[in-house]
Amino acid sequence: MRVEDLPTDQHRPYEDVMAMLLGTFFVALGVTFYTHAVLLTGSTAGLALLLNYVTGWGFGVWFFAINLPFYYLAVKRMGWSFTLRTFAAIGLVSLFSELTQGWVQFANVPSLYAALMGGALMGIGMLMLFRHRTSLGGINILALYLQDKHGLRAGYVQLAIDGVILLIALTQLPLDRVGYSVLGALTLNLIIALNHKPGRYIGVS
Repeated sequence: MRVEDLPTDQHRPYEDVMAMLLGTFFVALGVTFYTHAVLLTGSTAGLALLLNYVTGWGFGVWFFAINLPFYYLAVKRMGWSFTLRTFAAIGLVSLFSELTQGWVQFANVPSLYAALMGGALMGIGMLMLFRHRTSLGGINILALYLQDKHGLRAGYVQLAIDGVILLIALTQLPLDRVGYSVLGALTLNLIIALNHKPGRYIGVS
């Protein structure tokens, strides 16, 4: 049986809202683990974390600001519905990440635990958003746009940009923090790779 022949279960509006709230809260909690342990992740979130460490400005402020230029590309490639969902998700992650800093206090969190738990929380949160036609925008949209317009492989573009962020991080963070960050990124991407497959989940929004 083909994937397109399978029945689909339409998401109800309240299910989309619940998924967005929980998904963005999970991502924000994962970011809180990372900021406490001074770790990084990839894409615009990683850049926002790096700027947070360098400037002292909050992650939420940087994350919201960095994503602003990418909404134009999102509209052109994904349409208004996807873009508005993504705008709402980015706004909620920015808000929740700032609020969570006051809601949750860590006395002592080992870097390894922070990397694994933070990566897992962000992966689960992003998975929830993906399944309800929402993303956290940014560099992923740019990579897909460049692939459509100029034939550049989106995966390679994403990898190259994340590599640049990692190289910059090596000049600002201790080597062990960068190593833990790589481990956290592997955890995040493994959760998405194992659970976000065509035909495995057929709910639609």
